[in-house]
Amino acid sequence: MQTLPADSQVNLDARRILGEVFGYSSFRPGQEAVIATILDGTSVLTVMPTGSGKSLCYQIPALVRGDSLTLVVSPLVALMEDQVAALRLDGVAAETINSSRRRETNVAAWRRVAAGAVRLLYISPERLMTERMLAALQGLDVAQIAIDEAHCISRWGPSFRPDYEALTRLAELFPGVPLSAFTATADEATRRDIEARLFHGKGRTFVTGFDRPNIRLAVETRRDWKRQLVDFVRARPGDSGIVYCLSRKKTETAADLLAGHGFRALPYHAGLDSARRAANQDIFMTEPGVVMVATIAFGMGIDKPDVRYVFHANLPANMEAYYQELGRAGRDGAPADAFMLYGLDDIRQRRVFIQDDDGDDGHKRREHKRLDALIAYCEAPQCRRRTLLSYFSEQSDPCGNCDTCLDPPVLEDGTVHARNALGAIEQTGQRFGAAHVIDVLRGADTEKIRGLRHHRLPAHGRGRDEDKETWRSILRQLVAASYLRLDITGHGGLSLTADGRALLDGGAGFQFRRDPSRLKSTLPRTARPLAAAGLSAAGEDLFAALKELRLDLARQRGVPAYVIFSDRSLAEMARDKPANEAEFAHVFGVGEAKLRDFAQPFLALIAKAMASPEP
Repeated sequence: MQTLPADSQVNLDARRILGEVFGYSSFRPGQEAVIATILDGTSVLTVMPTGSGKSLCYQIPALVRGDSLTLVVSPLVALMEDQVAALRLDGVAAETINSSRRRETNVAAWRRVAAGAVRLLYISPERLMTERMLAALQGLDVAQIAIDEAHCISRWGPSFRPDYEALTRLAELFPGVPLSAFTATADEATRRDIEARLFHGKGRTFVTGFDRPNIRLAVETRRDWKRQLVDFVRARPGDSGIVYCLSRKKTETAADLLAGHGFRALPYHAGLDSARRAANQDIFMTEPGVVMVATIAFGMGIDKPDVRYVFHANLPANMEAYYQELGRAGRDGAPADAFMLYGLDDIRQRRVFIQDDDGDDGHKRREHKRLDALIAYCEAPQCRRRTLLSYFSEQSDPCGNCDTCLDPPVLEDGTVHARNALGAIEQTGQRFGAAHVIDVLRGADTEKIRGLRHHRLPAHGRGRDEDKETWRSILRQLVAASYLRLDITGHGGLSLTADGRALLDGGAGFQFRRDPSRLKSTLPRTARPLAAAGLSAAGEDLFAALKELRLDLARQRGVPAYVIFSDRSLAEMARDKPANEAEFAHVFGVGEAKLRDFAQPFLALIAKAMASPEP
């Protein structure tokens, strides 16, 4: 892995394009070194956090190279359409050929590509890797092939796609053409796999870090998920968010639940017809305050910058998948929340999924270990961000922006509790689930306990001093710490591991974290978005009016609002109040094309606001 040289010098044309086309005065950390490497003709794998500007790393080289063509391989039609729309608003000749467009539209796009009038062509791996398309492209001047969401190439990654695997032929099919691969989600094993399969060991890798410090991390035990979800969303009125559910049925239930409480919530899962999925995604991407309730079928490549939260109603598949999904929040750098509910049933279900997978034993073993890492994150007694980043081999100090930093858990000596629980499980035959074990521990007098004669066991009633929620937490933590094993082939029965047997027989003690009595999901939203911070009352009114104008212009053009201008750009307008085009040109994100196309309506609105008397 290459470190990022602090003094990396990028072609002067790249700096000019950054300002004139995209309206930015400086590169973000890591961008310069990656751009310079691509311009040098070297293939590169870049791992950058979501929202850190990966797209510019291949878009700028595409424009520096003048009349040649850059291919951009992207996994989703909606993402391709949005990125092409954004580039066109910046005055860049970009096209996409995809299945959502009419045949004549795709044919016209290809004619422009073949005529040399297009700098960037966005295309899916399925369409690119057809023999007809490959043959046609090999006759053109292709200067770069950029692969977005590159972790999809690796079977070790969180969302392997077989169609991406065919991309490993690109180095052979386009000899001498540098490949640039980008992802926000790749641990060391995944990175090595991508390097070997895509570059055959001949490229460079840049890792700029994984931390997303603007996202507040929190995990909570599932008690009453419907109430927990409603409380969380209610505390964030008007915010756009994503709620992830494990099943299609739960997705529909959660969307109806939120809609019933007055929120604009839309479902998204593979069971919906494609037209409805597309319509719901379009509403989410273009309108404010929409909550998308979805399975993991929704999300890859979602580029909406103002998603203020991601709420996991169930445990994700593994640490990489979790990192990828929470990364859809706060892409604009403003405060956001990543909140997760989980319980023993989640752990069992995820184990079942792994065992039912088609992979070999080695693959399943790796996936179980990856799930172990996520469970350890959920039960972390220290800074949650440190646990997350350490998985990606990145060290950090306590963050002060996660639940365990803001509300440190109470650690107690739970040795006696653990041995009572392990004894109850052993005495009942190591085949019952948590509910029955807890009833035995608390001395319940149920028909099931009497019928099994479990009221006569030594363990019966030994845990009556703790409530059911505490015992659920202790059993969950014993599973997470590998003292107990969940039966994933049956009904979630608990049995002792070798470590659990040693603890029961007098081995080392057990510390447990007592769940807080209050629900973290009732905590208020994080601080208001940074873009609006520091504005006067009049400035906030102008900021709101500018957002309305942006939305109107976006609707006229059929594009997401953020493609017109970011919130940061509007906040600068509201603060600095440019009075003419020369001043407007200095606003963040205003390049030559946007100066030409948008200066007049925004300057007119600002002038009107300045002329209005203060209330």
